[in-house]
Amino acid sequence: MKSELSKIKEQAIEDFKEVVDLEKLEQLRVKYLGKKGELTGVLRGMGKLTAEERPVIGQLANEIRAQLEETIESRKSELAHIARQAKLEAETIDVTLPGKPVATGKRHPLTQVLDEIKEIFLGMGFTIEEGPEIESDYYNFEALNLPKEHPARDMQDSFYITNEVLLRTHTSPVQVRTFESNFPQVPLRIIAPGKVYRRDDDATHSPMFHQVEGFVVDKEVTFGDLRGTLLTFAKEMFGEDREIRLRPSYFPFTEPSAEVDISCVNCDGQGCRVCSNTGWLEILGAGMIHPKVLANTGYDPEKVTGFAFGMGVERIAMLKYGINDLRMLFENDIRFLDQF
Repeated sequence: MKSELSKIKEQAIEDFKEVVDLEKLEQLRVKYLGKKGELTGVLRGMGKLTAEERPVIGQLANEIRAQLEETIESRKSELAHIARQAKLEAETIDVTLPGKPVATGKRHPLTQVLDEIKEIFLGMGFTIEEGPEIESDYYNFEALNLPKEHPARDMQDSFYITNEVLLRTHTSPVQVRTFESNFPQVPLRIIAPGKVYRRDDDATHSPMFHQVEGFVVDKEVTFGDLRGTLLTFAKEMFGEDREIRLRPSYFPFTEPSAEVDISCVNCDGQGCRVCSNTGWLEILGAGMIHPKVLANTGYDPEKVTGFAFGMGVERIAMLKYGINDLRMLFENDIRFLDQF
């Protein structure tokens, strides 16, 4: 049996050295070392050996198997190297060709505009505050001079979770929360960016959108301070040629209140299709903080005053980039987003 094992080893090593491809090498491995291979076939006759011969033959068989496996691995590495070299020699590489561009991500246009808004107001001395998106009726409405059954609530058709809890319809609740946590500190110069929710859905409205609330509270704050702040913002966001106008309006949480327009970004105020030939485009609402809102949070409206404003980030983005359908901002069409 020793001689049979030696012959198998010698023949196998010779065959392994002569093989020229990996597929043939695998076939030879199965031929000699597989379950029905020649080495296994010889070992099936060990039952005929004496008790003294079996361990000797078993050890020899294990040594031969180890040698053959080592030879197979060595030859496999050699053949793989030969195949790689042949492939490299067959390929021609033109090192003068330009490299393939790597696609890189970019910020969404809404994120770009929101970051720009933040930078403008941070430059004017404002700080940033945030609040919960799930709000109580008190903070979302009542503390802002919108008691239950107030008709102005219809302007903000809401998503209620319970009778007293809803998805916030504006970021103005942050104003009340900031007053409460900072009372009686002044001055306060805050912007509150975040997502808000209303039951609207068309070319210019979305059930979820982004808003930035801003407010200032101090001694002797005037409507002129509000106008100067918003004019600075308009020029920074839309260009130095922008002008603003304030039209009387109504908001329950400000008095007096105003709608704020900028001179048309398309025609510079001359009148065109974009601005309906008025020369103006509405961008936000603003006003002096209502005395009741100040009083609700402990501030004395006889000693301090303030102004507040709120803008939709989508509205600003649409005007800045000439987008005519708000829904495009949420469709994730890469052809649209690649333009920004």
